[in-house]
Amino acid sequence: MKPISFAVAILALGAGAAAQAQSSVQIYGLLDAGVDYASDAGAGGKSATRVSSGGMNTSRWGLRGSEDIGAGLKAVWNLEGGVLMDSGGADGALFRRQAYVGLDGKFGRVVLGRSFTSVYDTVIQFDPMGFAPFYSWATSGPATGPSKYGMTTGFDNMVKYSGTSGAFKYGATYGFGEQSSGARDSAKIATAVSYSANGLGLMGTWERVNGNTLAASGRRDETTVIHAGATFETGAFKLYLVGRDYQAEPGNRTLRDVEGKTVWAGVAWKGLPNTTITGAVYKIDVGNVGGGTDADPVLYVARYRYALSKRTDVYVAAAYAKARNARLTGLSRDDAGFADTQRGVITGVQHRF
Repeated sequence: MKPISFAVAILALGAGAAAQAQSSVQIYGLLDAGVDYASDAGAGGKSATRVSSGGMNTSRWGLRGSEDIGAGLKAVWNLEGGVLMDSGGADGALFRRQAYVGLDGKFGRVVLGRSFTSVYDTVIQFDPMGFAPFYSWATSGPATGPSKYGMTTGFDNMVKYSGTSGAFKYGATYGFGEQSSGARDSAKIATAVSYSANGLGLMGTWERVNGNTLAASGRRDETTVIHAGATFETGAFKLYLVGRDYQAEPGNRTLRDVEGKTVWAGVAWKGLPNTTITGAVYKIDVGNVGGGTDADPVLYVARYRYALSKRTDVYVAAAYAKARNARLTGLSRDDAGFADTQRGVITGVQHRF
């Protein structure tokens, strides 16, 4: 479909939905762009300055809606895709972020398709930086090295349930492997529970991602990720503390298991009008590697955010990453570093519609 035809289709969809009192359709998005500097962004200590998409949050746009079908039940749906603000391109497939349809009622919500996992939905509430591309290691560590020691943010081919009961939220997501070799091959599951009351937040999550069975060993790759965390809010301050245990067992038993523990702590302060100042530290303890080869990278980050309105913010963030034993590391979850340290700063603007 040509771009102009696609835009007309969106407008027609919105106009048609407005005529039905029991249905609703919303066009929404988040646009975030900034100018960032990074040291050691190339071989030989070369630095880089660039316009980047997604400083505090990944830029995206989407369509979502619901229909009241009676007896307290609603049909719900969502289509959401990423946007690269520096180039205007799509960040992945058109609706790679979310594409689901389902039902919502007193029992909770069940959806089918592609979406974020129950683990992602929970852990994001316990990251002081809110999974910011610049800069957070809550989803995964830096791109440099053999493993990011992270979690899976979204599943394809999924069935997802979420519910609430008083101060508790809980959910489970199952991704079908859809392999003829067996139901467990390439299957994925994520479960989570959280509690929030009187300024205290607590959470625990569990995730398992399977590979396919190897003919040579009769085993499959299995990755298990566990989170436990807490937040506490008092006055203008909110405190964060989270731990993640990552274990990857290869189906090829001649290979070493991959193990890593990530801990992060942070504080957010809202003591001035429209202002949020955040500081955080992320530390990865790399396990099951040879002596003197563990990188154990650490990331320090600080961010100032000012709300110009209910929908528009400006911000500046600075970060520093360092690894042990002269191993390479970087600030980014996506771009590799070229030294055992990296410094970065970004300033930008974010608008939500």
